[in-house]
Amino acid sequence: MKSLRSPRHRAFTSLLVSARKSLKLSQHELAARLKTSQTVIARIETGERRVDVVEFLDLARVLKLDPREVLTRLMQ
Repeated sequence: MKSLRSPRHRAFTSLLVSARKSLKLSQHELAARLKTSQTVIARIETGERRVDVVEFLDLARVLKLDPREVLTRLMQ
């Protein structure tokens, strides 16, 4: 089963984008905080790239998200 671009994956990426924008961070700023490139952030946000568990935890920390709450929302 492919998860890229599935409804749940789109909800996940939408949540990440909303969290980033609510903190008034650009993709470049988020990338700098995560020590990655803006291209990686763009590919995650557009659903072209999966996020592994460790990346998810790092994203959640920087975006001030509770990873448990994010997972609970996605499981509904």
